[in-house]
Amino acid sequence: MAELIKSSITDGKLRSGMRLNKEAELQEIFNVSRGSIREALKALEVQGLVRLSTGPDGGATITRVPLARAFQALQNYLFFESMTLEDIYAVRRVLEPLLAAGAVEYLTDAELDALEGSVEVCEPFVASHEHALGQRHEDIHFHDVLAAANPNAFLRCVCQIINQMLHSLVIVAGNVTQQEYQAFGRQTVAAHRAILDAAKRRDASEVEQLMAAHMEEAEAQLRKVHAALQQKLVLDSDLGLHAGRKGGS
Repeated sequence: MAELIKSSITDGKLRSGMRLNKEAELQEIFNVSRGSIREALKALEVQGLVRLSTGPDGGATITRVPLARAFQALQNYLFFESMTLEDIYAVRRVLEPLLAAGAVEYLTDAELDALEGSVEVCEPFVASHEHALGQRHEDIHFHDVLAAANPNAFLRCVCQIINQMLHSLVIVAGNVTQQEYQAFGRQTVAAHRAILDAAKRRDASEVEQLMAAHMEEAEAQLRKVHAALQQKLVLDSDLGLHAGRKGGS
């Protein structure tokens, strides 16, 4: 039953926001017991495909799977994998230029304003130890805006998951000087400004070239800035767990 409902979603017969039949009707449609109906609906709920509600008007409603749910599944997989910044950027170097170039034609005035705002927020930043995390998140927000504008759903999803991963990864800091953070911040802002200017001219080819150079530069800078870290990446959930253990000891 769960697989048939999923097939109806991919076929377009069921869309986000549509209500499924009541349990009794589903029993007749699928010729299964009430327990099987509830088990199938619960399985779909766990996958994020339906929302279940109780009461006289309760039932199952088809829902669009949020990016956070997809990222959570990937994060759970990565708990058992050894991952470095190089691993992330090996993929990001290839996909991000394609994503940005493909988004140029579809960027709305509001999205161009959002990109402009992101650059302006970072320009006065002093990328010190205190401000580096905030600037890093704003840096990723710039890429989030580009991702949202790309019409290729699969490419957009993969790049959004990478961005989410970078949002949720905390780089365990070592002996990094303020000057190194400042240099990294200045280069990022300059790269984003150049990409934005090319996007405003609707020059997809230049955007692709600039983004490719930005990815190469960003990886090189991150490797330099965090050379003392042994490229150790810690997930937010791990960080919270370690903090809890520390607080209890």
